Amino acid sequence: MLLLVGLDRLFPLPPAPRYSPIVLAADGSVLHAYLNPTQKWRMKTELAEITPALQQAIINKEDRYFHYHFGVNPVAILQAAGRNIFRTGRTTGASTITMQVARLLEPKERTFGNKLKEMLRATQLEAHYSKAEILQLYLNLVPYGGNIEGVKSAALLYFQQPPDYLSLAQTVTLAIIPNQPRLLVLGKNNALILAERNRWLRQFRQQHLFPNQDIEDALNEPLDAQRHAAPTLAPHLARRLVTQFPGQPIIHSTLRRSPQAKAEDLTKNYVRRLRELGITQAAVLVMNNRTRTVEAYVGSADFQDNASSGQVDGVRAIRSPGSTLKPFLYALAVDRGIITPKLKLPDVPTNFSGFRPENFDKSCAGEVTVERALTYSLNIPAVRILADVGVPVFTDKLRAAGFKSVAKAAPRLGLSTILGGCGATLEELTGLYAALASGGKWRRLRLTSPPRPPSPAERGEPDDSVALSSGSPRSAGEGGRGGEVNAEGDQLVSKAAAFLITDILAQRTRPDLPMGYQNSRHLPKIAWKTGTSYGRRDAWSIGYNADYTIGVWVGNFSGQGSPALTGADVASPLLFDLFNTLAYNSPNNWAVPPATLDFRLVCAETGLVPGEHCPNQLIDYYLPGTSSARHCEHQKEALVSADGTIAYCRACVPAAGFRRQLFLNPLLEVLAFREAQGLPASRLPPHNPACRLVRGGEDGAGAALAITSPLDHAEYVLDRHDKQQMLLSCAAGSEVRQVFWYVNDRFLRAASATERVFFRPPSGTVKISCADDHGRNVDIQLQVAEL
Repeated sequence: MLLLVGLDRLFPLPPAPRYSPIVLAADGSVLHAYLNPTQKWRMKTELAEITPALQQAIINKEDRYFHYHFGVNPVAILQAAGRNIFRTGRTTGASTITMQVARLLEPKERTFGNKLKEMLRATQLEAHYSKAEILQLYLNLVPYGGNIEGVKSAALLYFQQPPDYLSLAQTVTLAIIPNQPRLLVLGKNNALILAERNRWLRQFRQQHLFPNQDIEDALNEPLDAQRHAAPTLAPHLARRLVTQFPGQPIIHSTLRRSPQAKAEDLTKNYVRRLRELGITQAAVLVMNNRTRTVEAYVGSADFQDNASSGQVDGVRAIRSPGSTLKPFLYALAVDRGIITPKLKLPDVPTNFSGFRPENFDKSCAGEVTVERALTYSLNIPAVRILADVGVPVFTDKLRAAGFKSVAKAAPRLGLSTILGGCGATLEELTGLYAALASGGKWRRLRLTSPPRPPSPAERGEPDDSVALSSGSPRSAGEGGRGGEVNAEGDQLVSKAAAFLITDILAQRTRPDLPMGYQNSRHLPKIAWKTGTSYGRRDAWSIGYNADYTIGVWVGNFSGQGSPALTGADVASPLLFDLFNTLAYNSPNNWAVPPATLDFRLVCAETGLVPGEHCPNQLIDYYLPGTSSARHCEHQKEALVSADGTIAYCRACVPAAGFRRQLFLNPLLEVLAFREAQGLPASRLPPHNPACRLVRGGEDGAGAALAITSPLDHAEYVLDRHDKQQMLLSCAAGSEVRQVFWYVNDRFLRAASATERVFFRPPSGTVKISCADDHGRNVDIQLQVAEL
């Protein structure tokens, strides 16, 4: 025994075969296959794919005593020796299946000495591996002509079916070819193969190996086989997984074959129509919301399109997300009590410490509700909300949702982040929207099911416990290599916030509804958001319902923009086509408000809790104990003279000759915008000049005074040879009639509160001061240089 152990270690088993990497769909079918390192098609046949019919056909044809010998069949050797010695004609051998495995693992010239080595190696193989594993090795190594090896490769390339889906006739066909792979070539010598197949079928009938009816059906089955190309679905994901799991012959993905094929066809045909607009690429990701598995993965419109960089994976490419992050920001603001759907936000030109965002259409509405700001994707209100939420809070949440580029750049990101001033991938954005579809809970998306543990034969270890019926698991599991996945998920936003955002995004009356879908009865019930990056380089549309979240990116991998490249016009039509094709049976009523939400009456003018002067009210959602309970003051009562020319405070109001009047009390910037646009904007009349109280007291004070131009602490460069002038403007309360401008503490001029004043500033540090007729004053400082 010690001698055998020593010899075994001195002459170790040959290495395991090098298989062709294959990527499987969720149902176990092959999505994509690659040549092995030696440029052969050698796809690994799993134990579960070795059907009883295949076992019986191979064993009865090649080695009917396979289950009873120890690798070498002494009886067969003696019989072969007798035939070779006493009979004329071609000499024959007595190779068992195990001996053939030994020869296939270590090909050698056929000599008597090498035959003895095969016998010894066969005995060694029997000591290490079970009969099931030896048969598996044989079926993975048998030649089928050319560069095709193994039953699975032959079944897929000739019959386009895995071995366990073959008919009896096809199974017997594959069983007879390995003995003469150069003569029996499928697709070339089909008539010869058919005759040989039927001869063996009749022999199996005599042996009662299969039921007579099955044999009869197989004899009548025509042979119409030819070589087909290897499966090439999901090329980007296949390359990604093969790189991620090097050396693993079989990778179980979560993709579903039918959705993947349909998504690829839709994307390719859609982009073909966009080429005349200078748009050459698109990427699509389809995620199952319930399992967090990816069911379709399209990295580009055409993997083979080298001219348009088709091999770039658009699912993982880092691009500007445009406005696609806005829904998540609004959800965070809901959870912090900052906004509710009917709350009105200022939509006016605003300077955020030097950053002046503009809406996509370059216009402003003055004030808009939160739901309109989101459905119309207005930039200025979104930047204002981000300023209230805080950039670090926002980027921390994105980091928790797996945004790698945001995590790296977080210290440098500012308010422009919400307008696409950061990097994101289609994979990250689709996962974020899937969290909104799942009540605010984020979980890592899954691309693979758990890798099957390697068999002892693959590890080079002995094991006699493996049965032919065992196989690798095909159920979906946590994908990805390295890093733990939280099965419970991370609650990024509350269920209430997720519902409110979903309710807003599911509205159909909005400008980004694709053309032609307004009256379509095929319009799917989804919530969706579009996005367009700066320069029209990226168009996004991401939508979801109860079952699926689908992300679409359209653009050029070169980064070249196109005038037609917008999320609404270019990306959304493909999104809607995908939903209509892949999720047409999804439920229409799927968003249900959670118990944490409630209703309340709010002022129709502001969306705030009604105040004393709010006759028009409507119903709005809110989060009890979280949403702001600030009361509305959009109208303010003032005491004015009978002719309306003088305002009184309570200290100077006369005994008679006055009346009470309501004046609009908007935010300063809204008031200034309305006046600049020539819209109705009533101001309080000037305060009673005979009043000796300090202006700005309890009844005389309005909102704060602010300089809107120039910018505080900004640097300006003027041409000394030009007559450039600087604009002075301010935002003042409705009670302010006149303001007074000072430059370096020297009086410049008086002006009305809404007047635009121009002047030529001196060089160097310049102090600008503005005082109003209520005694308030504000200062800013800037640097001016002349060139």
